[in-house]
Amino acid sequence: MIDVAMCIGRDHDPWLVLLAVFVCCTGAFAIMQMFGRAQVTDGPQRIAWLFLTAVGAGATIWCTHFVAMLAYRAGVPVRLDPVLTIVSLIAAVIGTGMGFGIAVSHRSRFYSIAGGGVVGLAISGMHFTGMAAYRIDGLVEWRIPYVAASVLCAVVFAGAALSAFASPRLGRYRVATSTGLLVTAIATLHFVAMTALRITPLRLSAAPLEPGQMQALALATALVGLVVIAAGVFAALIDRWTRSDAMDRLHHMAMNDALTGLPNRVNFKSELKHQLELARANGSQLGVVAIDLNRFKEINDIHGHQAGDQVLVLVAQRMASQLGRHEMVARFGGDEFVALTRFEHPSQLTLFTDRLKAAVEAPLALGQFDARVGGSFGVAVYPADADDAETLMNNADLAMFRAKSQRSPTPCYYDAPLDEAIRDRRELANDLRIALDRGDLQLHYQVQTSVTTHEVTGYEALLRWTHPERGPIGPSEFIPIAEENGLILPLGEWVLRRACADAAGWASEAKVAINVSPMQLAHADLPRLFHQVLLDTGLPPRRLEIELTETAIFADRDRALHVLRQIKAMGIGVALDDFGTGYSSLETLRAFPFDKIKLDRLFVSELESPQAVAIVRAVLALGKSLSIPVLAEGIETERQLGVLRREGCDEVQGFLLGYPQALAEYGQPGRISEPPRAGAA
Repeated sequence: MIDVAMCIGRDHDPWLVLLAVFVCCTGAFAIMQMFGRAQVTDGPQRIAWLFLTAVGAGATIWCTHFVAMLAYRAGVPVRLDPVLTIVSLIAAVIGTGMGFGIAVSHRSRFYSIAGGGVVGLAISGMHFTGMAAYRIDGLVEWRIPYVAASVLCAVVFAGAALSAFASPRLGRYRVATSTGLLVTAIATLHFVAMTALRITPLRLSAAPLEPGQMQALALATALVGLVVIAAGVFAALIDRWTRSDAMDRLHHMAMNDALTGLPNRVNFKSELKHQLELARANGSQLGVVAIDLNRFKEINDIHGHQAGDQVLVLVAQRMASQLGRHEMVARFGGDEFVALTRFEHPSQLTLFTDRLKAAVEAPLALGQFDARVGGSFGVAVYPADADDAETLMNNADLAMFRAKSQRSPTPCYYDAPLDEAIRDRRELANDLRIALDRGDLQLHYQVQTSVTTHEVTGYEALLRWTHPERGPIGPSEFIPIAEENGLILPLGEWVLRRACADAAGWASEAKVAINVSPMQLAHADLPRLFHQVLLDTGLPPRRLEIELTETAIFADRDRALHVLRQIKAMGIGVALDDFGTGYSSLETLRAFPFDKIKLDRLFVSELESPQAVAIVRAVLALGKSLSIPVLAEGIETERQLGVLRREGCDEVQGFLLGYPQALAEYGQPGRISEPPRAGAA
């Protein structure tokens, strides 16, 4: 170590040594930056970055060597062989390129160390090739122990440099650590190797390169090397800036709504959690406001989606312009917005909702027309209504649903007794969706028989749902929920397919009757669905009958009658259900030739009343005059059956004749071999 220190201090120009060290440090930092990019890329990009790293490393090692060598005071005339000088640069580029390539080929410490070792050998090869180009008038002697020590230092420190760069434990210090180790590898190789050199002058004439010329050459060499290194550094920085801009854009896209530019659901949740922490710390309150636009669908349907998008953008801009400190508004999708405010007094929350309401309800100028949308507002407050972000948002949502259902002109604040009923219906809707997906629903069949012959004429398919926790849930409860949540169409299709498949396996030729809801009847593809299901199951159309109420028809009378004519043309029977309780329009009976009229159970249950008997007699007479059979529902007593038989009713259905049962309970599982007779309970 003393010999090395004396060599540096006595035999070298200190200013050129400092210049060499500066070049080495700058270059080593650039090398690590470019090598880092090579590590995180692959394919052609990795090859390109490895090439830049190799060029930068070769230039750094070569410039450091020649500047430091020109700093060496040989005491004899010195010349440089141009061919070997260029060869030494090429050797440095190729050797370091191989080493860095090995280091990135596998993500393991062994390959990092091995690659670093090859880089150390490349540093050594470049140095001694460069020394071969160093022609002097004197005898040259190499001390082998120092030569071996220099090569060993280069290999060890270069291997440690790449190992440190690949180590996640160093964190943000890995670049500085690996840069320092690489500088150490280059510097120790050069100065220990120069200590190994002993020169005996043969003549004392002036050197071809005067000290001033050597300094100029050293400065030129350093300048060229720094230009090459700077090019690599700027390439890495430009790539990093480009990646940073791209990441910023991606982050903005991930956290904000593409249409309105408002924060999205993820962004809002993050901010809400942050504001909750602040509110807990300083004892303030938070208000979450759920907003749903009222007439947005109408604008979409009449003026198109482009107009709808304009409405969303304008409303979003107006609400955003009303925000103050500790306030935020986000778009969750569709016409759903959510706002947030931190406040000390309830009046501040009231003013906040008033500002948002005014922004939403203000007139909108949309090109050729003006519009007003309005909104339903639901408010939940921390800590009164909830203590966590998810519950707070959910409670605001429930309050908004109540405001929408009640058409409330003012914001609705969360009210546990009222809104828990809404929550219960939403949970039930979700459970119904799961039951439909899993096939956990059942069909029960209730027999329909002829009054005069007592023969079975058909079975009505009745949907049943047994909830895993709540037990049996009646159709009167879950069917409206299905209609509210868009489940009625898949539910109706499931019933149709299951009923037709079951009926196709019956030994008898009895009909199967299914109920059709208004939403199903409004669907344009309903006739096509019936046709496909009949083909899939093999059930003859004459054995299928649909039942629907007049309410379903009057929603869109012309369209409904058109769809019914298509269904009837297939040979499927059509029955008018619950006759006597709805519109009971004679025009409907005239406009469409129904195959059956079903008399509502309300009149059957009151057959002891002369008025009820008179109404039943009138309906039966109407059916006979129009040649439409009449089926009476809800027969529970022999007396009711007797009255209907006396009045000339065609068919009956009710508990007296048979309770609704699962298919397996009628006989053989999955097959009805002997349909239950009239009177069987």
